[in-house]
Amino acid sequence: MINKIPIIAIVGPTATGKTKLSIELAKNLNGEIISADSIQIYKDINIASAKPSMEERKGIQHHLMDFLNVKSEFSVSQYVEMARECVNDINKQGKLSILCGGTGLYIDSFLNNISFYKQCSNEQLRIKLLNDAKVYGNQYLLNKLSEFDTESANRLHCNDLKRIIRAIEIYYTTGITMTEHIKKSKGCSSPYSVCIIGLNYINRELLYKNINDRVDKMFNIGIVEEAKNILSMNPSKTASNTIGYKELIPYFKKEITLGESIEIIKRESRRYAKRQLTWFRRNKNINWIYIDEYKSFVDVYKAALDFIKKSNIIYL
Repeated sequence: MINKIPIIAIVGPTATGKTKLSIELAKNLNGEIISADSIQIYKDINIASAKPSMEERKGIQHHLMDFLNVKSEFSVSQYVEMARECVNDINKQGKLSILCGGTGLYIDSFLNNISFYKQCSNEQLRIKLLNDAKVYGNQYLLNKLSEFDTESANRLHCNDLKRIIRAIEIYYTTGITMTEHIKKSKGCSSPYSVCIIGLNYINRELLYKNINDRVDKMFNIGIVEEAKNILSMNPSKTASNTIGYKELIPYFKKEITLGESIEIIKRESRRYAKRQLTWFRRNKNINWIYIDEYKSFVDVYKAALDFIKKSNIIYL
């Protein structure tokens, strides 16, 4: 760990209190927070992304949050590059970097020091693949990817069209699969000493209740108006596919009731949490804290501190 930059990462499914824990740790450990959320990067997407308010941030500096126009797409390679810059700047100030979020691809790519091909684009191929997806469906492209890169195909969800196309594009442009590229990249030593803390519940129903309650709160504080506003801006595919927006489109078209939209958003949020858990459970380096084993947030915070102490990445 000599000369490596210490980082704490707070990960886990949606609605487990990652933001609250990261802010409390940052406040007490002289830290700053780097968001690892693919939706919180966007300006104006506040309610749907559960972005913490300025009051909730308690004066803690948050990076890679609220900086991108909703019309813009954003890649994992851009995230990794920007996160590296943030960590280096925070470290130069003598502060601790705390990575917080639920976008597993961002987190793993950054912490594993993955490098990306910067010059392997084929716009004509990309347009063709997009058209193929429209005609034959996303699963068609995922099946195509599985013909030469089974690991990437198994890792990606069929709704993740952007990354499916990128994996196919990389192979046809370079002759090397995304899986092979990632394996080669992992051969590079990481400059970070990391303690990863995962938040979850033993009782899955408690997680689902939290998710349902969060969705209800989103409607109480104005997600319908936020969705109308964002969808009127001609947003990027990523922004327009935000859970809480795309499910409201049939309501705006008067095809379903608002109550039906709410139930669909709850269902899709629960499914998203399952996908997040599937992703994070593959990482054996995560120190899991099961929230329902503790009486209060203070106890959860103390458990997190215990893991940080045991990791020896910083002196406490």
